[in-house]
Amino acid sequence: MPMGELVVLALFLFIWPRVRSSESGSGCQRLGEFAPQVLELDGDVILGGLFPLHYIALEPDHAFTDHVLHRRCSGFDLRAFRWFMTMVFAIEEINRNPSLLPGVKLGYRILDSCDHVHTSLQSMFSLINGSSSTQREGSASSNPHCLSRAPISYFATCTCLTDKRVYPSFLRTVPSDVFQVRALVQLMVHFDWRWVGTMGTEDDYSRYGIQAFTEQLKEWGGCVAFHCTIPKVPTLAQISAIADALEASTARVVVVFATEGQLMGLLSEVARRNLTGWQWVASEAWVTARVLTAPEFQHVLAGTLGFSFRGANISGLAEFLLRVRPSPNSGSVFSNLFWEEQFNCRLPYGDGERLERPLCTGLEDLEQVESSYTSVYPVRVSYNVYKGVYAIGHALHLLLQCTPMGQQSDQRGCNNDSQFTSEQVIEHFLLFSGSLSTECIKCPLYYWSNNERVACVAGIEEFLSFQEIMGIILVTLSLLGVAAASAVSIIFFLFRATPIVKANNSELSFLLLLSLKLCFLCSLVFVGRPSLWACQVRQVAFGISFVLCISCILVKTIVVLLAFHANIPGATSLKRFGPPQQRAFIVACTAGQAVLCIAWLALAPPYLYKNTSYQDGRIVLECKDVWPLGFYMVLGYIGLLSSVCFVLAFLGRKLPDTFNEAKLITFSMLIFFAVWISFIPAYNSSPGKYTVAVEIFAILASAFGLLLCIFIPKCYIILLRPELNTKKGMTGKASK
Repeated sequence: MPMGELVVLALFLFIWPRVRSSESGSGCQRLGEFAPQVLELDGDVILGGLFPLHYIALEPDHAFTDHVLHRRCSGFDLRAFRWFMTMVFAIEEINRNPSLLPGVKLGYRILDSCDHVHTSLQSMFSLINGSSSTQREGSASSNPHCLSRAPISYFATCTCLTDKRVYPSFLRTVPSDVFQVRALVQLMVHFDWRWVGTMGTEDDYSRYGIQAFTEQLKEWGGCVAFHCTIPKVPTLAQISAIADALEASTARVVVVFATEGQLMGLLSEVARRNLTGWQWVASEAWVTARVLTAPEFQHVLAGTLGFSFRGANISGLAEFLLRVRPSPNSGSVFSNLFWEEQFNCRLPYGDGERLERPLCTGLEDLEQVESSYTSVYPVRVSYNVYKGVYAIGHALHLLLQCTPMGQQSDQRGCNNDSQFTSEQVIEHFLLFSGSLSTECIKCPLYYWSNNERVACVAGIEEFLSFQEIMGIILVTLSLLGVAAASAVSIIFFLFRATPIVKANNSELSFLLLLSLKLCFLCSLVFVGRPSLWACQVRQVAFGISFVLCISCILVKTIVVLLAFHANIPGATSLKRFGPPQQRAFIVACTAGQAVLCIAWLALAPPYLYKNTSYQDGRIVLECKDVWPLGFYMVLGYIGLLSSVCFVLAFLGRKLPDTFNEAKLITFSMLIFFAVWISFIPAYNSSPGKYTVAVEIFAILASAFGLLLCIFIPKCYIILLRPELNTKKGMTGKASK
């Protein structure tokens, strides 16, 4: 809403002398005649309210020679009257509540702002002075002191009001336009609307809103085709000029920041000219206005888009609104205006300005009509009013140190003798405003708003822990792999003198089993809460353990091939690749991986990263690779050795049965490739902690594949077919 709505659409707090304030003032004197229409209720604490019950106000004639005369406004707004009555409803509800402000009666003094800054200021000063139509000039000093520095607005969304240096005590129960503008630009992006026109009024609401919208639209790549400003009280010529600009523009999307009352003249002209084919995008101030859905506007406004406030249902409000009735009493002036507007009739005790209308029959029934006044499921702005009243009630409850009292008790439950300043009132507003605040602040890093969106709470850290089921399963499999490799080592040690152990190079077999244990154990580093050292150690341990393992298998494959060629007369290759050379080859292959890992850690080491992009309220702890290519180089080095090993084993798969270990190595390498080829896409597509789980699964699956394919057949012969574990059995010459 407009910048002027700082005073136009707000609730103000007044204190009667019975609840004393420590502030003193000399009061104000009223110049000129201003006798506004007002709805009043006496009470210990008076809440002032301003509502735009009319949306057309005549511009004042500042001749500076006569007293300023009060001019009647026109264009009664049924929706604003619902906001008006919601304030009355909330105050009466609090007065009936024995647990909130017990013994303190809230009253109210509510005036019409006419949706105009000049009238709003007059009404506001009338509220501050506490003057009514029966009081004379100079009598303001005898009125209750006003704590006027604590307005709570229910409809002022201007971003300018967020500046606490300029408006330190301004509060509101409605979101800032910062969020609306951001949503409107996203709407443009969604529909790819890059050529857009804008319209606004002569106030800060439109000025700041359109300025922010234009800037963000340009950042996205869109452009503003034209901008038109609607005067507060436009002439027919001005309205016609704006309609001409709209009609002449090639832009077919128009974003409008205004209120429904300010748009009535323009839209009437647009409808008269039958300017269809434009996509209207409405600000929150008029997107839900029922008056714009009138039949005469349907053909031009059909399909209008916009964002409204969050709706809510207020229990008992609908029944309260339907109880409104006209009355000749002076306190029913607004109800009478509403009744005449709702049923398009004239009351015999009305103001006499609607003589063209028929007299009301007395048979009118609010339950039989549907209008913006009776539409309460859900309410939006009315809910902001409701929250504002309750904010004041709870703030006073805290300030007056109230304690709940029984409904039948005459004892007062609040400290009415306490003295306080307006700053203290504001502080207590802020204490309670956590339950209704719409001045959103950005939570600190790794904090999110709670479900009620009133406080920042720490995010929940998420990682693959030892306590969760998935972590327990993976750790169990890892320990099971270590146990299996240890069992095979024991079996090979006990039967180290048998031909099958000797024929398969027992030294390499024990080294291979050791490296498999390291492979199983390195997976444990991936489980648990990540830390800086764990992030740097886990990939190094994985890379070196598997290179050591594959190097041993590669050497065994080479030995198998050389042993076959050693039977050829004059061949000396096996002698040249004896145990010393085999050890040197394994050390050299492993050293290459170690150098690669050290360089990776020295130049671009992984670090602990708190990822908040997966889900609000969740902090996924993961190890972030500064240089992802480093991890793939480590993985690629393992793949290179595995490929060489597979090729050599594949070439030796048809050697005589005496050297049949090449077949087992070939099969184990196929499993190894299948696991790691499927790992890469699964690793890149898995979210959060499941990325770690995928890598652990790949480590365990490939390690189990190597262990089972290479060693289980030998253990089967050693334990279950001992007759084959002889020299004759190994050469295939055993007796049948």
